[in-house]
Amino acid sequence: MISRKYLYLIALAKEKHFGRAAASCHVSTSTLSAAIRDLEAELGVAVVERGQHFTALTPEGLCVLDYAQRMASSAESLKQDLAKLQGGLTGQLRLGVIPTALTRVAELTASFSRRHPQTTFLVRSLPTPDILQRLRNFELDGGIVYSESGNDPDLAFQPLWEEGHVLVTGADRLPGRTHITWREAAELPLCLLTPDNQNRKIINKVFAELDQKVTPRLETNSIVSIISQVAAGPWNAILPRAIPELVGAQSVIRALELREPSVAWATGLITLVRDPPPPIVAALREEARSLRNSSGKDE
Repeated sequence: MISRKYLYLIALAKEKHFGRAAASCHVSTSTLSAAIRDLEAELGVAVVERGQHFTALTPEGLCVLDYAQRMASSAESLKQDLAKLQGGLTGQLRLGVIPTALTRVAELTASFSRRHPQTTFLVRSLPTPDILQRLRNFELDGGIVYSESGNDPDLAFQPLWEEGHVLVTGADRLPGRTHITWREAAELPLCLLTPDNQNRKIINKVFAELDQKVTPRLETNSIVSIISQVAAGPWNAILPRAIPELVGAQSVIRALELREPSVAWATGLITLVRDPPPPIVAALREEARSLRNSSGKDE
């Protein structure tokens, strides 16, 4: 339904390397290069900046890429519409999820799978900027992000959860304590997500508003790594309440309520504004609304 040469251009823009793009399309490098040259001849413009290696797409190439991505997305939407008429929604649902929401996103994928059992899932842990870029490049169907990341006019945001953060510490540390202030937490050796994560930016903002300068002793982009480091080392972490609750491991870690201030952040589903939306995106939005309503909470 869409010429292969346009799919090759999408792959080249994604991989930024002729060899890797060809491998992702299961063709030889010469086949892909010939197709790109054929596309340029057909359109009468250069789409790739010429050099010994791939450097970038030309302005004209970026314009062609935008149309190619839209055509590919529309072709996939048509397949989904036809599948629905023949018995049910099919296809792969591609989600980008901020690391702090990886545990809770299972609620959404599980309920979606029960309603649409013929679909499959690809869930990637990504920082917010990557999620937004991949959404706009039609490489993702949806993302799970903090609410403040969904304000752009080309994005639709559906709230899912709202929860506070807790201090996660070793099971034998801070005996007798059930809560701790943010100022006290600032004095502890902290293990936090890397600065490119939105969760870290929000935590930094809270400390900044308290005029507290915090330098983590350990940084990582993995929630699993944070839990492991807190359990094994002298570090403490600040995480959404649901993470230690779902992970369990009460024998080695425990969570203390963070106070002064008491803050909570909304997390939800973000999708591109499209009219009409692809069937799998429309179903995802409906599932997100249903999941939030069924929680029985004004989160």
